[in-house]
Amino acid sequence: MRYREQTDATTQQPAEGVRRLPSAPALGDDHALRGLDFASQDCLGLSTHPEIVAAAADVLRRFGVRSVCAAAEAGDPGLAVALERRIADFLQMETALLCPTGRAAARTVIRGLVRPADHVVIDAAIRGGLRDDAEAATDNLQPFRHLDADHCRDRLQAIRARDARNGILVVTESLSPLDSGTPDLAALRALCDEFGATLLVDVAQDLGCLGEDGRGHLGLQDMLGKADLVIGSFSKSFASNGGFVAARTRAVTACLRAGETEQALSPIQLAVILKAFAIIGVAEGSERRARLMRNVLNLRTALRERALSVCGEPCTSVSVEIGFGERARCFTHHLSEFGLLADLAGLEETGRLRLHVTAGHSDAEVARAAACVAAALDRAQADLSRSARRTRLRAAA
Repeated sequence: MRYREQTDATTQQPAEGVRRLPSAPALGDDHALRGLDFASQDCLGLSTHPEIVAAAADVLRRFGVRSVCAAAEAGDPGLAVALERRIADFLQMETALLCPTGRAAARTVIRGLVRPADHVVIDAAIRGGLRDDAEAATDNLQPFRHLDADHCRDRLQAIRARDARNGILVVTESLSPLDSGTPDLAALRALCDEFGATLLVDVAQDLGCLGEDGRGHLGLQDMLGKADLVIGSFSKSFASNGGFVAARTRAVTACLRAGETEQALSPIQLAVILKAFAIIGVAEGSERRARLMRNVLNLRTALRERALSVCGEPCTSVSVEIGFGERARCFTHHLSEFGLLADLAGLEETGRLRLHVTAGHSDAEVARAAACVAAALDRAQADLSRSARRTRLRAAA
């Protein structure tokens, strides 16, 4: 069951945990805001959790600040083995392999499994590591329309009509950072079974922070243990850098491990991630996820009350339609004046601003963030209107 929201804040029930926020104070020089952070992705607020800090300090005292070597040579005290088992159990997969980053996890899978004659059928919205590595591994790259399982079927059917022998890797994200959309994972699984393809799901955006038990859309869609490969990172919810590959069969990770040359995670990172798993899996983790989702829904409501267009389904990143070109540039300038830190990475390409919400944001901070976005957009529109008037006057003269 996916998260749902009501767009009319006046009809929301208190039991849902979503309520009308107090009005933000008027924006102006007397109320200038400095450093309101909606750019960081410590969505559960675990990076400063006392138990996380204590776990890191304990390992630091026992093993020191260690130089990290290749994983096969690390000689760690069993923490890596314990963490790999924890990941596999959490995702109901047979086995898991640790990587130094989520980007490295993508590179490990593509480099280790895709041959030049194989095919990669990938959601067109996926950018970065997976897309780049697939392009480097094979010329047979076929994007399908974002979240469109029917178009994916067309791609698979066309490939199998001309190539019945080589492998096909279908790649999707459980939650898209582009628009907060999520695919029908069961439909993609059925297509992979029909056409003899392998399903890879990237869970970097929602693992740990969404779902009643923190298992993201794999859990929400009853797809735990049903993808062939799962990759992800720890930076969003687990208070550490690092990534992983999980597989349904031990032979896959054995193959990947044989070619592994990446650096290992340090004992401090391993201990932190293990402790984060422990917190995420108990009542405190559920409470933090509930607080996070309440903040997300309140922010989406506050933005809509200011006539702003909010994209996708409720998740840890709230995407707002801003626009392209000069409108976006003016908006960015005015947003910085208000001191709101937000994710501008995709603004030029998508025309959307991303606000990364955490469980630690207060109601006042959520209301203020919405007010800042609306005010910056109003000022950007005013700048464009003045520029257009000057252009018309010059033309008339």
